[in-house]
Amino acid sequence: MVSRILKTIHDSAQDLCKADVMDKQTMREFDVLCLPPLKDYTPKQIQKLREQSGAGQAVFAAYLNTATSTVQKWERGVKTPNGTSLKLLNLVEKKGLAVLA
Repeated sequence: MVSRILKTIHDSAQDLCKADVMDKQTMREFDVLCLPPLKDYTPKQIQKLREQSGAGQAVFAAYLNTATSTVQKWERGVKTPNGTSLKLLNLVEKKGLAVLA
């Protein structure tokens, strides 16, 4: 429901930008505000996601462009993914590991 409302508002903002009622800088800022929030993962969720992908830690790390030791630390709870890694984990959960191939 929220995403449908947000999409409608975003579409309206795009129309305002096309009509030169909203400047492009404001539209870019609006685009950023409309990005969906990223899900955080527990160590068990990361391990489950990797296992559902059918990948070992080394292969999973290669897809995510990170070190095997990083994936191991995520799965032990020593480190938590953030930034690009967190975004990639969200993509893998939604689209599968093949999206990164």
